[in-house]
Amino acid sequence: MKFSVKAWSKGGGRAGLLQVGGCSLETPALLLTTRKGLPTFISPDLLSSLPTPDSRLLQFSPLHFLEGISSKTISEMGGLHQMLGLRDHVFAANPADSITSIPDYQSSNKIGASFETPSGRFLVKPGQYVEMISSMKPNMWVTLADEVPAWVSEKRNRASVDRTVRWLDDCLTLTIANNTGGAILGSIVGGSKIDDRKRCAQEVSKRNVSGFHIGGFGLGESMEERSALLSAVTEILPEDKPRQICGLALPEEVLQGVAAGIDLFNSTYIYHLTLGGFALTFPLEEIERHGFSDRLSDNVRDDGTKINLKATIYRKDTSPILESCKCYTCQNHTKAYINHLFNVHEMLAQILLEIHNTHHYLGFFRKIRDAINQGTFEEFRQNFVETRRDHNAGATTAVVATLSA
Repeated sequence: MKFSVKAWSKGGGRAGLLQVGGCSLETPALLLTTRKGLPTFISPDLLSSLPTPDSRLLQFSPLHFLEGISSKTISEMGGLHQMLGLRDHVFAANPADSITSIPDYQSSNKIGASFETPSGRFLVKPGQYVEMISSMKPNMWVTLADEVPAWVSEKRNRASVDRTVRWLDDCLTLTIANNTGGAILGSIVGGSKIDDRKRCAQEVSKRNVSGFHIGGFGLGESMEERSALLSAVTEILPEDKPRQICGLALPEEVLQGVAAGIDLFNSTYIYHLTLGGFALTFPLEEIERHGFSDRLSDNVRDDGTKINLKATIYRKDTSPILESCKCYTCQNHTKAYINHLFNVHEMLAQILLEIHNTHHYLGFFRKIRDAINQGTFEEFRQNFVETRRDHNAGATTAVVATLSA
């Protein structure tokens, strides 16, 4: 794996080039969340309808394979790329299930990390984890981490850092012994304590890793304190290695991470939007003040970035989700049809919606990269956040007026 920074923008944010698995990917970039290697609702043949190479970066949890096909069988097939038939895609392994897993900080112990999986809760030791990685052959993988929420005690927080660093050393030793391939991303934790975050970042940056995975966010810290925590970590890390993060899902949170110098984002935002029937609609061509639609749907407040396609207002709407969108869904189907599919509980509703949401969110990341390269990222960020805040204030006033009438 090779990584290089190509541009910096005033107010934070950096654009880079990540070369891995035969792909050249521009950063900041989104890792598509998968279940056992594939997006939840998009089949392999439909992946080709998404923008390339942006859509070729897939993240999975090796723990999803604990029940079913064995690691030995996957290894005999040639790894996950061969098994899924996605040889030109980049697979990034992360032990935690980013969709359902909440760290069980009370169950974590000295010998392994505890994770919730579709097969129940498992205690995974470094040796077991490295064995799974060796069998699945991902292009890059995250080391085990003891992630804790923001409200734990200082003693428990310090222990999480010590364990994470110790597990990193174990994984590195086992990787050499087993000749495990793939680029290693060292995990950085520390909860909501800046000193512990710094200490972990310093220790991990001393190790022979190809990049960094910043974990433990989205677990109770506020937006206000998150900026300082992110900056405390990224200021320590070397500039010539990529930085990945999980737990930042909303567009504002992604922009906050980009401003701190994050390159790769593991986000379940698309999955949860699609599951709820929401379609992304915020403008990509020009994000400016008062540029979002102010329509309300069935007294359900629209936050200016999405619409609820389950709402009755769309039953007879024969327009696409977005007129300007070039995705397969918008080019071939209408809001009314997707609304109908939801009403009759057809899985095609989620398929078409995930295609659109993925296409749109990848476009959002493309606009972020453009803003960084043009040196206007801070303006881009402020316009987006302020427009959404103004829209929410206006929507709240409209709902109150409707209920009072």
